[in-house]
Amino acid sequence: MSAPTHHPDRDLDLSNSSRGVWLVKVPKYIANKWEKAPGNIDVGKLKITKPPGQKAQVSLTLSESVLCMKEPNEETIPKEHRLDVSTVTRLSLGVFSHVTPSANSDSVVPETEKLAMEGRIVQKLECRPYADNCYMKLKLESIRKASVPTRQVQQLDRIVQNYKPVSDHKHNIEYEERKKAEGKKARDDKDAVLEMLFAAFEKHQYYNIKDLVKITRQPIVYLKEILKEVCNYNLKNPHKNMWELKPEYRHYKEPEPAE
Repeated sequence: MSAPTHHPDRDLDLSNSSRGVWLVKVPKYIANKWEKAPGNIDVGKLKITKPPGQKAQVSLTLSESVLCMKEPNEETIPKEHRLDVSTVTRLSLGVFSHVTPSANSDSVVPETEKLAMEGRIVQKLECRPYADNCYMKLKLESIRKASVPTRQVQQLDRIVQNYKPVSDHKHNIEYEERKKAEGKKARDDKDAVLEMLFAAFEKHQYYNIKDLVKITRQPIVYLKEILKEVCNYNLKNPHKNMWELKPEYRHYKEPEPAE
């Protein structure tokens, strides 16, 4: 486990902790406009009316500066909106701010990071547009864009150079052909193989299959076929897994008598 990261202690400004703030949810098209808006303009006006004996009614009117920020072929967004208010009772939500010093600051007094609680959320508001012609056109355009497939059929006026996968590569094919050719070539005539075997067994009585393959240079399957005709395979010790000539093929030289 890695050691826990140490964070320096900082003071939390709680001077505004008792202030009540609103949590407002706005449509995406409004959020996009506000993100693009410069910081020196009004983005809208909030109007609160409270009829006698009724809940307060909140409405939002976007400024003309925000409405004019539109790209070519972009639909106009609604100007008037209502805000549905709901009181926060079961949740404890707060708003905090974190101010970091600017790297290009020319202030004589060094700035420090500031952590502050800006207030606690007492009401949640959801911004909703009125179902007028402007909103219907905007909604229809968003549905049309969402229904456009990401992949489309395109007619080509020229040949496109593409590379199809091959079933087998050239070097693999050449290797298999060479392997087959070498295998066929390695099978010598049966009589020639027998001569090599008899010559080997004149030197030693027992051989394992690996040594016989090295001596004859024959494929192991082909060599075993010949060995089964002229040799016996030992399954018991002391010469287990060794080949020796059958008795009828043994022609060992008799030791010369001593003078």
